[in-house]
Amino acid sequence: MKTKISKEQLFTRLANSEDARACKGIDDAACKVVSGNYVTLLLSQVLSQFADALLNPKVTLPWLLHALNVPSAFIAWLVPIRESGSLLPQLAIADYVRSLPIRKWVWVFGALVQALSIFAMVLVGLTLDGNLDGNLDGNLEGNLAGFAIIALLVIFSLARGFNSVAAKDVLGKTIPKKQRGGVSGYAASAAGFATITFGLGLWYFQRHGDKASVLIALGAGALMWVLAALVYAKIDEYPGATEGGKNGLLHALGKLRLLIDDKPFAHFVLTRALLLCSALSAPFYIVLASEQGFNFSLLAVFLALSGFASLISGPFWGHLSDRSSKQVLVFASILVSVNGLLVYLVATNLPSLLASTFFLPGMYLILTIAHQGVRLGRKTYLVDMADGNKRTDYVAVSNTVIGVCLLVLGSLGFLGNWLNNAELILIYSLMGIAGALSAILLPRQ
Repeated sequence: MKTKISKEQLFTRLANSEDARACKGIDDAACKVVSGNYVTLLLSQVLSQFADALLNPKVTLPWLLHALNVPSAFIAWLVPIRESGSLLPQLAIADYVRSLPIRKWVWVFGALVQALSIFAMVLVGLTLDGNLDGNLDGNLEGNLAGFAIIALLVIFSLARGFNSVAAKDVLGKTIPKKQRGGVSGYAASAAGFATITFGLGLWYFQRHGDKASVLIALGAGALMWVLAALVYAKIDEYPGATEGGKNGLLHALGKLRLLIDDKPFAHFVLTRALLLCSALSAPFYIVLASEQGFNFSLLAVFLALSGFASLISGPFWGHLSDRSSKQVLVFASILVSVNGLLVYLVATNLPSLLASTFFLPGMYLILTIAHQGVRLGRKTYLVDMADGNKRTDYVAVSNTVIGVCLLVLGSLGFLGNWLNNAELILIYSLMGIAGALSAILLPRQ
């Protein structure tokens, strides 16, 4: 006989809590529905993170553009637009979000726009194929497909900006402190399992030359965003503070004064900028692997390793973040740096080891585990820093500054004309050491 597990029972098992833990950081009304919101948020995050894995700017989209005969100049813009496009507009978005007592609908709106953007990419893939004979010249079709995908990616990234501002605020309003990291940790683990499956499927279809599998993956990603929106809409969110909600870009830019007036927040933003080393160094591990003669199908293996890292490390980092998100930032940044330094030393003194089947994939796995720690640690730390509208301002200012930093620090890749990939990894590793020192000095939340 099957036993149905209630949301309350599932919450107790996942959060390792027999009671509401005094519901620290949320009001009494929200405290009464924590268990239901915990499970609902968890499911929506699983769906959205899996959708993100399916629209991977390092694997899925480059493959799509290559299949559509799109010039490589377009491919070079995928990662900057995907990452920075969702961060830079958040100052203007935040003031609008502040004016809303219920903010879950902002996230739902962003999710649906992302779904529509991906569906449109699928249509581009079906109608504009530079490898097919048609009314247009193949090269012209490839260029049109490139412009269309880039334009849709801009819309997709802007929609993510709405999600980012709203998500942390809704999490802070509905889930008590010491339980928030667990939500993200379990979601990362579950989405990691899904990513492993997708990565292995990607490898299988690539071996058989099935280019349509990319469009199927994108279609599945769009569907995941729709399902995530439907689930997120069921969150029991109580009205929050709306004081200070104004419109206007000048007012929004005025929020940058937080970097001057709020020293602990400015310190956190500096730390977060230094810890971008975990994300920015990842592509150079793959490029380093490609230089060893590994073929394209290994990229799918790297994607599967990324999912495996989320699967095994998500809950660990999540629960550790609930105990001390500061310690997570310190430990994860040290792991990034030590890993990168080891890769540099091997590349410099024992280059033959780089061609090993297991060395670079293994080092990439460790890097991805550390990156999960950086992500979960800084998200939990930021959410715990403030309450109400101040949290919304923190998220918007932090993400906007980091968007600029991504463009600036990402341009270090241009040093590739003078430095090799191992030396670039060394530079990012040194950034990680500085990030660890900065994180040690952060106030404990």
